[in-house]
Amino acid sequence: MEGALKLSQEMSWPYRFEDWDFALQLGRGFVLQRAGVVIGTAAWWPYGETHASAGMIIIAKAAQGRGYGARLMDALLASAHPRTVALNSTPEGIMLYRRRGFIPIGIIHQHQGIPKEHYEAPQWGLVRAMAMSDFEAITRLDREATGLERQRLLDRLVQSGEGYVLQRDGTPRGYAISRLFGRGHVIGPVVAESPADARALIEAALAHVGRVFVRIDTSASSQLGEWLDGIGLQQVGDATTMILGAQPRSTGPARAFAIPNQSFG
Repeated sequence: MEGALKLSQEMSWPYRFEDWDFALQLGRGFVLQRAGVVIGTAAWWPYGETHASAGMIIIAKAAQGRGYGARLMDALLASAHPRTVALNSTPEGIMLYRRRGFIPIGIIHQHQGIPKEHYEAPQWGLVRAMAMSDFEAITRLDREATGLERQRLLDRLVQSGEGYVLQRDGTPRGYAISRLFGRGHVIGPVVAESPADARALIEAALAHVGRVFVRIDTSASSQLGEWLDGIGLQQVGDATTMILGAQPRSTGPARAFAIPNQSFG
């Protein structure tokens, strides 16, 4: 992992050692080495027996253009087979994935920064702190929103961060998780029935962390981008969501407004 960390630092990716450790405890990783030095990484995360996400696909700058990325990707796909695999691609990786049958299905916008102001927690009648007894409900909400079986991932996210539940008539209708990641905190997943509910959940998380560096990765169709820019979380980049296989289907009414990070999807 120390070699992988150095590789991500070379690419200016903000992963900490703890972020690599968290990811690899949940997923399955591959490395390429040359003279004992890690020059490439790739990992994937199973979501049940039918779907998976892939990420942390990095090739050292000095080793690019020699087919190493293709070797890693082929090993990853062989390991994940026969699952449908989704990933979020940088512009440089799109052709590699297209050649393996991936097709683009969306865009992820990366927003980050220090909020312009300190947020007050919303009325607790609408949003409250997540309790252990909520886990079954948020797992159901997540499955309805994403079409994925992510119970193991959610369990680890809840254990490592702070969770918030939006409820109506005593029933959970959305959730968000905030945790330490990269340069500060990441807020995601955020699952809700409307952009207004998603904002309420994000504001609850912001009220807890205060005016620190925050990152939120959200889809281009989330209707949150202008609001995030306005509160000081500027869009600094984007990624293309791609999939190999059948796209999972949301059964709603909740949907995903933010992802845990671009590797987990």
